[in-house]
Amino acid sequence: MELFPAIDLKDGQAVRLTKGLMESAKIYSNEPWQVAKRFEELGSRWLHMVDLNGAFAGTPQNLAQIEKIRQSTQLKIELGGGIRDEATIRRYIDMGIDRIILGSIAVKDPDFVKAMAQKYPIAVGIDAIDGFVAVEGWGEVSSMRATELAKAFAHAGVEAIICTDVGRDGTLSGVNVDFTLSIAEASGIATIASGGLRDFVDIELLQSTQKIAGAIIGKAFYEGRLDLEMAFKVTTK
Repeated sequence: MELFPAIDLKDGQAVRLTKGLMESAKIYSNEPWQVAKRFEELGSRWLHMVDLNGAFAGTPQNLAQIEKIRQSTQLKIELGGGIRDEATIRRYIDMGIDRIILGSIAVKDPDFVKAMAQKYPIAVGIDAIDGFVAVEGWGEVSSMRATELAKAFAHAGVEAIICTDVGRDGTLSGVNVDFTLSIAEASGIATIASGGLRDFVDIELLQSTQKIAGAIIGKAFYEGRLDLEMAFKVTTK
């Protein structure tokens, strides 16, 4: 199972939110590239990155920091937040981003996402509140069930699904294993858990399913609840 330490960008800073609320943002670094370097030093292979301003605006908003992070590390980077058209996808791919996360557009135009998955390395971000898909930076809740959306991308060439239980995000209340499994089983696609992961117990629970491909590590690292270096050693045995 792959671990994806996360950097969420807001106004050029590395922050974490609670339950997706922008006003809850807690700043952890004014130099996000240094955080990325630290993840690399601890043994990470991947970085999960979100342009939070972009997620709400619908267009990239933290380009300077994203580019600096890309230039500062050899990590593979997956990136989401405000990516709604092919021009933006191509811009990030040309910048050296390894995988593009498409979220809101996956609900509004699934055919576009499927077409992009044939040309670029694409992950679908499925964020859910009480089982229903949240869009526009989690500011709106659609009438579509998360499992229904996941099923729509089976056999579409999508590399991964990143599923977030918004109600647990940033709460350190424990990852929603059942929700993550339901997405994995509905889609048949490598599924990455996000939201609420707090410690080694969560990692062990996810690993024990043998069906979950990875997990996003956020506040558990930033708040000193998880020894990330040890976590990488455990998951890469």
